[in-house]
Amino acid sequence: MLRRRIVIPILLLLAAAGLAGGLYAQLESGERGILPLDSSNTLDIGGIHVDVTGSDAQSARYAGWRIAQRQGFKLLWAKMHNAPVGQAPNLPDGTLDQIVSSINVEREQIGPNRYIADLGVLFDRARAAEFLGVEGGEVQRSSPMLLIPVVVSGGTATSVELRNAWQRAWAQFRTSQSPIDYVRVSGMGADPLLINAAQTGRPGRGWWRNLLDMYGATDILIAQVQLQRLYPGGPARARFIARHGPDNEIVGGFTLTAQNSDGIAAMMAEGARRVDEIYANALAAGRLARDPSLNLPPPPVLPTVEEKPVVVNLVNSFQVQVSGKNVNFYNFAMAHLRTIAGVQSASPQQINPGGTSYILVTYKGDISQLAAALSGRGWVVEAAGSVVKIHSDADKPPALPPPPAQPPAAPAQAPTTNQTAGEQ
Repeated sequence: MLRRRIVIPILLLLAAAGLAGGLYAQLESGERGILPLDSSNTLDIGGIHVDVTGSDAQSARYAGWRIAQRQGFKLLWAKMHNAPVGQAPNLPDGTLDQIVSSINVEREQIGPNRYIADLGVLFDRARAAEFLGVEGGEVQRSSPMLLIPVVVSGGTATSVELRNAWQRAWAQFRTSQSPIDYVRVSGMGADPLLINAAQTGRPGRGWWRNLLDMYGATDILIAQVQLQRLYPGGPARARFIARHGPDNEIVGGFTLTAQNSDGIAAMMAEGARRVDEIYANALAAGRLARDPSLNLPPPPVLPTVEEKPVVVNLVNSFQVQVSGKNVNFYNFAMAHLRTIAGVQSASPQQINPGGTSYILVTYKGDISQLAAALSGRGWVVEAAGSVVKIHSDADKPPALPPPPAQPPAAPAQAPTTNQTAGEQ
């Protein structure tokens, strides 16, 4: 409550400048955050339609679930083997009960003695593997790819800044059987400040590299949907576009419609499934190659002087590469370099907090002497050519050596005895 009392006056002051909405969206978290489903231990198949009757409602429902288990296993087997459903083996209901993890009710209608439903079946990956004939039920997957869902509605582009149906569709999408290794963000914490619709239009590679390192990904996928409503609550039309890379390269697209607002969630779920198919086909065709500009630039090639005679303690230039999990490693490395005897200058070339930073050092001596000096300070050193790589095996960088002791101050001179009383 105290934070709201502080935030509201600030928003009122900034409203005239048009900044209140953006500030409120960044500070408030009540309308943000959808945790992605963890489907790593399950194999699922959905869209199974059943229409059965029974002696009562409960019996009809139980019979419908039995049928869904049988059909689900056959559909999953055919999908895993890329074969017709008719070739799938028939498993007894007792075995299916052991390998089925849960039944997902997508839509159901229950009558006195009739059950009509669209169901999804989730199979336990480890238990179903031997019956599916695929070890562990694993599929060959891509490298980790950061997924950014973007929805454009009413002229406004939104990603995870606010909850929306497109983000929810991807959070609920089960990725265990997809060849794409998606890295999905929840929209909590700092996600809206880092992964937002504006970021998808930024061409700067340095910030993209930092985001990929932060989220443990190697490439970027941008799933965009342009949503148009005929009128509030009425029919809706959505144009889905699958994009790839920092330059928003279009991979494919399609259009879906919904009869009313109640059908938008199902339309978004189907859109996520078909966008995944587009990415899967593009991966198989070799179209999801990582943009080379996302790689770190190589260290500069320094000129070597071969014709001049070797002079002891010649001033040389070396590149020092500092690796660490936060900016303290870079700061301490700079402090060490500037206090090592023989180092004439240490200039930053590229600073990557949480990654590898590059420093250009001019040193009066050869590379082995510089490496030995850094090793004596507690760094783990690797030297080759004109590059010195340093890091620390500890959770924090090596401490700086204590400053040299200062010489004792000279004692104060006693007054002479020939001073007059007036002078004293």
